[in-house]
Amino acid sequence: MIRANCRERFTAADFDFIVRTLARSPNDRVSLVDLLSDAETRDSVLDHPRLVEVILSNATHLHISSQFYFYVLARQVLRQASINDRKLCDYVASLLEAFSRANQQKIDNHAHEYISDMLIALQRVTPEQAFLLRAHIGNYSLFLTGIFHESAQRRRERGGPDLKFYEQIGRTNYHLVAEHETAKRCELDDVFENLAEQFRGVRLALNELADRLLNLDDDARLAFSL
Repeated sequence: MIRANCRERFTAADFDFIVRTLARSPNDRVSLVDLLSDAETRDSVLDHPRLVEVILSNATHLHISSQFYFYVLARQVLRQASINDRKLCDYVASLLEAFSRANQQKIDNHAHEYISDMLIALQRVTPEQAFLLRAHIGNYSLFLTGIFHESAQRRRERGGPDLKFYEQIGRTNYHLVAEHETAKRCELDDVFENLAEQFRGVRLALNELADRLLNLDDDARLAFSL
């Protein structure tokens, strides 16, 4: 199950990268103590545009974690889309991290079949399994229309479902899981509800991320150094 926890999983190398990157500017100095001890300071520093600049200019040579990479870039495009909820960004970044190693060919050719199979499976699962499955359907729909939107559009030209179909599937399932007791227990009900309400806005922000910022190699893995 995907959680909104990228910021909780930053590594020592990530914090070292922040300090070294911002220490180049006397006006933007930040201490490691501040980053580790004060969540508000840490969140503010993570919004610094210099971090995005350095990541994009050295994407294949940085020793940063995948969760840090995705959080910083997702935060950039979501803020540009006026989506400022850090918890939602944290969840989206965790989603990108979880799906980033998916096989592109499978996503390109079998997305509709895969979602159809999951929708059919909902008819024969327990309520708890239904929650996990619906959350996955929402996540998969967002990842597909956000990162692989061009592939989805090409399938539409060959008679497949359009992006609105996947948007509706994603919104509906996020809304349903937001009302589930498990979502409340995991403190994700607000995230799911916001994703249901802002699915299109988040999707368009991820289109921008895929088109301008992410570097996809032949295996559909995003370029970062672990």
